[in-house]
Amino acid sequence: MEREIIVTQDGSHSIKVPGMNVTYHSIHGAIQESLHVFINAGFRSDHLLKADPCSILEVGFGTGLNALLTAIEIEKTKQSIYYVALEPFPLDQEKVHLLNYCELLGRKDLQNDFIRMHECGWNKGLVVTEHLLMHKSNDTLQSFHHKTKFDLIYFDAFAPNVQPELWTQEIFEKMFAILKPGGVLVTYCSKGDVRRAMQAAGFVVDKLPGPKGKREMIRAAR
Repeated sequence: MEREIIVTQDGSHSIKVPGMNVTYHSIHGAIQESLHVFINAGFRSDHLLKADPCSILEVGFGTGLNALLTAIEIEKTKQSIYYVALEPFPLDQEKVHLLNYCELLGRKDLQNDFIRMHECGWNKGLVVTEHLLMHKSNDTLQSFHHKTKFDLIYFDAFAPNVQPELWTQEIFEKMFAILKPGGVLVTYCSKGDVRRAMQAAGFVVDKLPGPKGKREMIRAAR
């Protein structure tokens, strides 16, 4: 799969897949989108801020931006985080070293930790920081099995027109089952058929204001 680095409107990098005409993040800003959808609407939810330890599942590790932002956030909350990331199509290391997130965030001190997140082996635990334990899996969501129940799911898959198989009622039933009671799923997508599939799977679905360039997003709770 051919992939190339692009610069989004907030100056942060994303990845474009020319053959699929898709980008990993919003062209309006990778960092602003991830902060809005996954950190502000997800990790900073009242329920999640009280969870310690807190378990997070990320569907679509991609560039590692969501994991990096989470690592920065828990410097404030001091929570112990168990972070499981799924990525069946990992980014090559040459491009990882070129990503400018740590520089733009003013956190060059985290660059080595960011690289370690990408370089750590599959299905092995990695102590990223004092408060963050990561476990990366090369599985697809369909084949993923884990004994852990999660407090939060970052659902960052490609859009339904690109990966329709990941936006079905069956998939949302699986994610509902691996969430703890009161657990939350956040995603940038707010399409009507996606909301209905979530509701059919048992979720209580809220539409929230979206990040720049997008009117709405979804936070769904078990």
